[in-house]
Amino acid sequence: MVNPILIIDDERPILNSLMVTLAQHEIDDVDTLQDSRQAFQRIADGKYKLLLLDMDMPEVTGLDILRHVREHHPDIECIILTGVGDVQMAVDAMKLGAFDYLTKPASQDRLVFTIRRALEKVQMKEELTALRSGLTRQSLKSQSAFEEILTRSAAMISVLVRVEQMAPTRAPVLIWGESGTGKELVAQAIHNLSRRANRKFVAVNAGVFAAELFASEFFGYAKGAFTGAHKNHPGFLEDAHGGTLFLDEIGELPLEVQVKLLRVLQEGEFFRVGSTEKRKADVRIVAATNKDLHQEIRKGTFRKDLFYRLNINTVQLPPLWQREGDVAYLAHHFLRQAAAENERDVVAIADPALDVMLRYDYPGNVRELKNIIEGAVIVEQTEVLTLESLPPYLLDAARSMKPAKSPVSSGASVPETAGATLAQVEEAHIMRVLEKTGGNKTHAARVLGLSRAGLHLKLKKFHIT
Repeated sequence: MVNPILIIDDERPILNSLMVTLAQHEIDDVDTLQDSRQAFQRIADGKYKLLLLDMDMPEVTGLDILRHVREHHPDIECIILTGVGDVQMAVDAMKLGAFDYLTKPASQDRLVFTIRRALEKVQMKEELTALRSGLTRQSLKSQSAFEEILTRSAAMISVLVRVEQMAPTRAPVLIWGESGTGKELVAQAIHNLSRRANRKFVAVNAGVFAAELFASEFFGYAKGAFTGAHKNHPGFLEDAHGGTLFLDEIGELPLEVQVKLLRVLQEGEFFRVGSTEKRKADVRIVAATNKDLHQEIRKGTFRKDLFYRLNINTVQLPPLWQREGDVAYLAHHFLRQAAAENERDVVAIADPALDVMLRYDYPGNVRELKNIIEGAVIVEQTEVLTLESLPPYLLDAARSMKPAKSPVSSGASVPETAGATLAQVEEAHIMRVLEKTGGNKTHAARVLGLSRAGLHLKLKKFHIT
């Protein structure tokens, strides 16, 4: 399980020292922050599970951050770093719910021990939440609406449950998520579950249009509005009339178009470019972004009033690395899909290749994983996808990546072998490979590096039929 850590301290030497200490103890999912004024925004990203907080910082103190975390992000654990003379401050921090406090300079053993205990608590809380929620695909009332969204992750399924709740309303929806997390698929599901399901779903990527062209394409234009406008032309709004308009990359909209979109949301009306005829817009707007719109508002590139109008219903899509068990599940699905589409006979993924995939962080999320698998299937010369077929950039990244997640947490069906004899491990591995290959002994032998006769002898030895 990934447990990213954020260390916040206004002294760079202390940050550097802590980073070195943790790296020496193989705790390497660590970020640092020297300017505590940026803490609230960094924490809002949802990436961090554990904070190490210096108490004595200018402007925004460790106690300020701790209070914010306890109120807005109660699942994050906090360890306090305090000077010798600030014991009372540490006691106050403990009353606010800090996990523990350490007096500077903390010993390496105490620091590492405390961090590992805190991470264990985080993992236990997450596992308990998952068990209590019992979230599976069966938790969804409308299975067919989500058939294009492949997941076994409780984190993702909880998002889909929320989508089910908001879909029947008329209010706009704002979907937040990194590129490749499936924002358009979620928007389509919202439409499918709404009262507009029998009308049109129109998807538009605002980032692919030049600023001067978007208004005419979005609102349409009247004959003679500009050179080349030889006839009246309806835009996306009219095309989606009565249905749903999905605006991807909403953060790319020009400011002048944002003003007009706000009018559509508030008044339900618009004008074609070059026309004074008022038109009604009966559409539900579902917008999506991979940008931090709060930051865009501060920069003056996104209107605050438009943001508040869109942000009535929000959906936050987790990145792939937060979707426990989905990498292996999706990899095998994309393998079958790519093999069929490209007329290849690749039927399984070799363990070393899957191990690399489980260790990678996927900045391009599900889309990147799909592209990796399809490219590998195309170049693979055997019936088992091997390391040699994976893209070079992935193999290069693997050399500096953390060890693979445990089989249990990754979702791969690997038996627990702690305390087992070598023969028991071998038997379990053979059974696992047979399960992966659907019982095809020829394919299983290739994965295991055995001849068919050699596999037959192993099966006889372990009484596997």
